[in-house]
This record gives sequence, structure tokens and C-alpha cells, in this order.
Amino acid sequence: MSELLFITLFITFVIFLLVLDLGVFHKKDHIISFKEAAVWTAVWIGVALLFWGFLFFKAEVIHGPETLNDLQELNVKHDHNLNFDGVGFDDGVKMYRRAMAMEYITGYLIEKSLSIDNIFVMIMIFMAFGVDKIYYHRVLFYGILGAIVMRFIFIFTASALIQQFSWILVLFGVVLLYSAVKMFVQRNKKETIDVENHVAVRFLAKYNLSTSQFHGHDFFTKVDGRWLCTPLFIVLIIIEFSDIIFAFDSIPAIFSVTQDPYIVFSSNIFAILGLRSLFFMLESVMDKFYYLKLGLSVLLAFIGVKMLLPFLFDVHIGTSTSLLVILSILAISILASVFFPKKH
Repeated sequence: MSELLFITLFITFVIFLLVLDLGVFHKKDHIISFKEAAVWTAVWIGVALLFWGFLFFKAEVIHGPETLNDLQELNVKHDHNLNFDGVGFDDGVKMYRRAMAMEYITGYLIEKSLSIDNIFVMIMIFMAFGVDKIYYHRVLFYGILGAIVMRFIFIFTASALIQQFSWILVLFGVVLLYSAVKMFVQRNKKETIDVENHVAVRFLAKYNLSTSQFHGHDFFTKVDGRWLCTPLFIVLIIIEFSDIIFAFDSIPAIFSVTQDPYIVFSSNIFAILGLRSLFFMLESVMDKFYYLKLGLSVLLAFIGVKMLLPFLFDVHIGTSTSLLVILSILAISILASVFFPKKH
């Protein structure tokens, strides 16, 4: 009952934030400036940190443990690696809160970091379809609504499977290592989208379900008595599809930090809520972070190895150590891009 109440209130809160965002602050289509994007990025990071504060002081309300045995069961079930020997219930709750808060902020940072690679893809999609910049925010808004639904299904399904089949974590680790190698090999590759031959474009055109003309910010338009998809809706579909592919890397990566689906989901959602503002911040300066993809490939490799070590050598890398390594990788990538820029 405690978990059901929490997830209901959490999703309601997220929907409220999104409605407030589109219905009040971005009611009119306009080009998002760097300054506006920076302010909103700070706002979304602030909201994410407030939730971290909630976990630090009240994390136990999610699962509602009432005894030390309840805490121990959660510890084993979600692999928190806490030692409650000789500890009273109150001190055990404090340990549990700190563990949950640390796992959340580490998962949030992983998702936030990996989402930068998704921004590369989004920029490419918008440019390939010639979308007017004033409609970027609208497309990204509805893209995030779809992402929330898909990630909810993915995360809680994956969590249920992990509880039944622990070897799935090994599979996740292998997938992350493969993604790391792929990203490293293709880090300098110039990706393009063939608009005319894209599967979504060809499918909709084949059955005469779309129009080739934009109609403002509308996703659908009526032509000769029939409702047709506009190119803006096709862009939305492709962005949703790219997010699903992206989730196959980012969600397993967070499961390397915590196996509590509520922490995985909340850290994931707060990270993608700020994805739009981060998109507008990085849009004009993305090419300056030359070593970022290299850093992200190293990050994925580290997480993949972290997931495999317990099964291969019974070695566990702690959450605080993981957080330090992740921060170091990102800092080195950014600083290297600043001090050793790409030569034109």
C-alpha cells in the first residue's frame, strides 16, 4: 500500500510539473534562448535535488518498513549491501536513508550524463526534417510524456525479471560493454538521417497517412476530409523510437547502482524532465565537447564491468566509489575538450 501510494503521488507530481511547464510557462511557441534554457536547467536540477533531500530524510516511506527485519529484507531484495548487525531500528533507518539517497543521486547522474548522447541524436533529427526552432520545445514535451510511460513499463518489468532471474544483470553488463565499444569506435562518425528513406516516413507515405507540409505546431491536419500526420508528428515518432533505443543503455546502467525500481524510476524521470532545457543549452555548443563521447564510452564500460564483477569474481564496487568514478570521467572529458579542442 505504501509503494502504491508513493508511485501514485510521484506520477501525479510529475504530471503537475509538466502541465505547469507547457500550460503556463511555455504556452506560446517560441525559440528557447540559452539564458532561458540555463534557468530551466537549474530549476529541474533543483527539483531533482529536493527529491534527494526527501530520500535522505524520509526514504523509508516508499516501502514502509516497520521493523529491523523489514529493513533487512529490503536490504537483501534490493542489494543495498548494508550491515545491520548490532544496530537498532532507528539507526538502521538512517543507514537505509543514506543508501537510498546515494543510489538515487548516482543513478540520476548516470542518466543525466548518458542523455547527452541522446541530445546529439535529437539535434540531428530536428535538422534533418527542417523543423522550425520555435516548435522544438513542443515536440520534446510530448516526447517526454511518451518516455515516462515507456520507462515505467521497462523499469518495473526489468525489476521483476531481475528478482526472478539474477543472471539478467550479467546480460545487462554485456550489453553495456558492447555499447561502450560501439560508442568508442563510432565516436568520430558523422551520423546522418535519410529522411526520404526512413522507415516511418516510407510507411506513412505508402498508406497515404501523412502530408509533406508542416502545419504550424499541429501534429495532425485535415486534408480533403481526412486526418493526416504532419512531418512534426513523424519527428515525434522518431524521437520516441530513439529514446526507446537509448533506454536500453541508460536503464541497465542505473540497475548497476540500485535494484530498487522506485529509485531507478525516480532518478530516470527527474533526469529526462530536465532533458529539454539541457537540449537547448547544449544545442549551440555541442561540437565543442569533442571528448565527451569518448568519456561516455568509458563510463558505459565502467558500469558494464561493475555489473559483471560480482558474478565473475565476487567483487562489489560501492555506490560512493561509483559516484566518484563517474564524476571523474565526466570532469576529465569536459576539461580535455576545453583545453585540447578539436583542430579544424
